[in-house]
Amino acid sequence: MRGPQRPDPFSDGDPPLELTTFVGRSAELAGLTDALGGARLVTVTGLGGVGKSRLAARVAAGWESGAGRVELAPVRDPQFVEYAVAEALGLTDHTARLPRETLLDHLAGRPALLVLDGFEHLVDACAELTAELLRKLPRLRVLAVGRRPLGLAGERLFPLAPLGEEEAVELFTDRAREQGLEVTDGPEVRELCRRLEGIPLALELAAGRLRALSPAQLLQRLDDRFRLLATGAGPRSVPGGPPARHQTLRTAIGWSHELCTPAERLLWARLSAFAQTFDLEAAEYVCSGDGLPAEDVLDVLPQLLAQSVVTREETPAGPRYRMLDTVRAYGAEWLEGIGDAGRLRRRHRDWYLGLATWCELYWFSPRQGEVAARVEAELPNLRAALEFCLTEPEEAHLGQYLAGSLWFCWVGCGRLAEGRRWLTRSVELESEYEQSRLKALWVLGYVAVLQGDTVPALAALRECREQAERVADPTAVAYAEHRTGCLALVTDDMARAETLLRSALDRYQEIGELNSNVLMGQVELAMTRAFQGDLPDAVRLCEDVRRVCEDHGERWARSYALYVLAYAAWQDGDTAGARELLADCLANAHAFHDLLGTVLSIELLALVTAAEGDPAEAAVLQGAAGRQWPSVGLPLFGSAYYNAPHELCEGMARQALGDAGYEACVREGALLDRATAVDRALGHGAVRPLGALPAPRGAVPRGGAPQRGAGQGQDAAPPRGATSPHRPAR
Repeated sequence: MRGPQRPDPFSDGDPPLELTTFVGRSAELAGLTDALGGARLVTVTGLGGVGKSRLAARVAAGWESGAGRVELAPVRDPQFVEYAVAEALGLTDHTARLPRETLLDHLAGRPALLVLDGFEHLVDACAELTAELLRKLPRLRVLAVGRRPLGLAGERLFPLAPLGEEEAVELFTDRAREQGLEVTDGPEVRELCRRLEGIPLALELAAGRLRALSPAQLLQRLDDRFRLLATGAGPRSVPGGPPARHQTLRTAIGWSHELCTPAERLLWARLSAFAQTFDLEAAEYVCSGDGLPAEDVLDVLPQLLAQSVVTREETPAGPRYRMLDTVRAYGAEWLEGIGDAGRLRRRHRDWYLGLATWCELYWFSPRQGEVAARVEAELPNLRAALEFCLTEPEEAHLGQYLAGSLWFCWVGCGRLAEGRRWLTRSVELESEYEQSRLKALWVLGYVAVLQGDTVPALAALRECREQAERVADPTAVAYAEHRTGCLALVTDDMARAETLLRSALDRYQEIGELNSNVLMGQVELAMTRAFQGDLPDAVRLCEDVRRVCEDHGERWARSYALYVLAYAAWQDGDTAGARELLADCLANAHAFHDLLGTVLSIELLALVTAAEGDPAEAAVLQGAAGRQWPSVGLPLFGSAYYNAPHELCEGMARQALGDAGYEACVREGALLDRATAVDRALGHGAVRPLGALPAPRGAVPRGGAPQRGAGQGQDAAPPRGATSPHRPAR
């Protein structure tokens, strides 16, 4: 069952790169592979730190038909399990349908392996989802990894035992060598490995101490810890307590914790506030204070790295750090024990409120692509902050502010379904800060418009406008009017769309608003002019947008302006110019995971291709676009205006190829996944990356979020920590 791994449909769910050597487990690797060959659901069970995830990742990496890995440890809400699975597999869906439907649609007929790692706190939700996927996808296999079974019929259990003595010694000495230390296989090393019962995490934590202590000293300290437990101070004295090996692991972690300096113990506990990975500046802000100055965090963190308490990894957003779940859980217990958990969660929330404000500001800047990379890396922490705000009394306004401030993530980075869920939850709560709720309302309406969900969109936008007029909030009025105009545009009411969009743009000018949303309003107005036959006015409007975007380094709104300019170029017979514009538009839309911009570009490229005299390739591109539309919504919004280029292209291709030839080419295109379709449309094999965002620096202005206006460029000061919800950035 082994072989090269397919990059699709699991390109975003590949097993992580191994930063340390994989030691032993040859029999277990073969056994687990054989188990998956004979059962569609296999669950690897075992205590924390025994190596379940590493073994599963090894097997998945060699799975011949493709494997996707879903890390469920950061997920707290059972209702977000299917969102996490869809996200890990790189599946983007802009519609209002549930992620489960997207999963079933994208995985239908594909032989693949799905790895669900760390599900034990979400057993019921994972079991229910797994059962449905296996029932409806006969070619799918699931490898679950957790401390307990899923409890489903047909589930085959694969209990993972600790390492045998020889492999334990090999692991211990290998981790010593990775630190530049030579540790020989001797009686103390073997006794230490026996006392740690071959548990890989315990061995790695012990090896992390070898710079300061010899194996004999480590063994002595471990013996002291066990004697303490044996006298009644630990779980060994509790009848019916945890199994011995669980106690051994807890003992090893606790023993490693005791060997830390007070500052190291404090940082260990406070780092448990992070949902998954984190960067240095987040750690400095969240974990500092009360005995640990911010400037000391940089000195203490490397000590935890050296002891294997924390690991470092390189990401598109720069270097980040993480703690293993078992180690994080120990730190969280300690944090609760000293009564500091609530304060740390609030500091965590404050940092990510500030980060969201900073990212929203820099979305309209040359750092836009870097913002996309940063927010992608920080999503688990942003979700944790949202959950905290929306479940704590008196925090609803902060949840509304955060959900609204992340509009660029929901809309610009292809996360409409998730954004809709957070926004809906937030506006259902009462809030003392009207502006925060008004922003969440217009963003909710915008998301619903793009999902093609007209009635809820109109309801949210109407409520936003009426309330904004009552409290005299001109900014919220402008946004509500703008998005209502957008709704009229996609429902073919061009006269009303033009009226609303012109009025909204006038309002933006009156209040000095200039950002990506404002520019999108101008692009949407240009679309109404183009659809009504005034191409010169549409070109004028979009050339202005293009100029402003290039002045500010903005790429997302610019790509939509290029789409309209390409349409006009095609109308003028300039197919080469249209293709160049659309290639730029498509590359950016795909890099941002903007599915709407991607599929619109492919549709228009099909027409350009037909006009260039290649009807077969045009039909292939139409087939590729047709496969993507169900994840966007109603094809071409159900709009006669948006559909006209599609119908013209189809007519040209059918006339040249005949009905049978055209349908064959469409079927060929429908077999292309999104990334392959984009590469084919662009005529090359790669899309340029968006880049990585430096960590935020500077202080948050005490008066609230940064002021709006054209001056918000790369030199604006980013916030650090929380901002006041009284004047959120829009």
